[in-house]
Amino acid sequence: MTASRPDSPASSASARFGAFDLLATLVAVVAADGSVLFANAALEDALGSSRRTIEGSSFPACFTEPQLLRNALEGAGSNEFAALRYDAWLLRHNADPMQVHVVVVQTDHPGEIIIELLPLEQQVRQEREERLIDQAQANKELIRNLAHEIKNPLGGIRGAAQLLEMEIQGRDLKEYTRVIIHEADRLQTLVDRLLAPHRRPHVVGDVNIHEVCERVRSLILAEFPRGLKVVREYDTSLPEFRGDREQLIQAVLNIAHNACQALSDRIAAGDAQLVFRTRVARQVTFGKQRYRLALELHVIDNGPGVPEAIKDRIFYPLVSGREGGSGLGLTLAQTFVQQHHGLIECDSVPGRTDFKILIPLP
Repeated sequence: MTASRPDSPASSASARFGAFDLLATLVAVVAADGSVLFANAALEDALGSSRRTIEGSSFPACFTEPQLLRNALEGAGSNEFAALRYDAWLLRHNADPMQVHVVVVQTDHPGEIIIELLPLEQQVRQEREERLIDQAQANKELIRNLAHEIKNPLGGIRGAAQLLEMEIQGRDLKEYTRVIIHEADRLQTLVDRLLAPHRRPHVVGDVNIHEVCERVRSLILAEFPRGLKVVREYDTSLPEFRGDREQLIQAVLNIAHNACQALSDRIAAGDAQLVFRTRVARQVTFGKQRYRLALELHVIDNGPGVPEAIKDRIFYPLVSGREGGSGLGLTLAQTFVQQHHGLIECDSVPGRTDFKILIPLP
């Protein structure tokens, strides 16, 4: 393999456009005839070809309708526009075509045109992730403010009920004060649970995600010893990472416990299944950032699926799909994972619900 000379076009392009490798979007710099001068790392991943293969090739040939890009390049060459946008299908090696939004932009250098490709599926996913992050932040502020507002008068109500109990003589009347005290204590417990993730310090250490999964598995099987099969599909090449082990155990346990409660009918029938699957994700973008490596932990069940009415709100506090549920488990799980700069996503249809935890790896 021959290395490019320092003054060669390939070397010059890499030096000038190397910053495009930091972008999550797909970027190509092409000549007026459509030949590729530079392709960024994201475009390499999408096409399934190396940069050496892409550079020098005809970029219009990478599309199902190459003439659209040729027309755009002709228009750029004759200064008909500063920027042009259209939708197209990008051909990929050993993969289905990808629908993209194409942005063609002229540069200050004659004969150089920048083409940015925004995968439409990725754009929708990114918007969904941004909504999840904004929602989690709003939830956190709402919970903290609401919990503090409840806590102060709650203490006064309980204290007044205790004083009243000491003053009254009738047994029946004391029963009423005990109800007030009991309900005040119940609300206090709820408030403490709401505030728990914001009070507890973040204890960072080396975390092995499979130790986390095994701990959760043992807890789940202790509670549901019959009728439930827990399947482990681990990628043992996953490295350790820095994180709060106890928080991650609680996050995975909350998701798994919710799944088991949704599986109650299948557990009774003896065919319930819960899957813990770990994978390495490469060159992924979430939370508006691109990561070279990330942990993917899937918790998959064969239950009835998330009710359609709450599918878009399952990470909201106090939203539950079952009678008597507190609606805090998934909210706390999302909070704990986001404290590790990660995210939880959910994909659910009847018969299969997949909660995917994404956490950046070093």
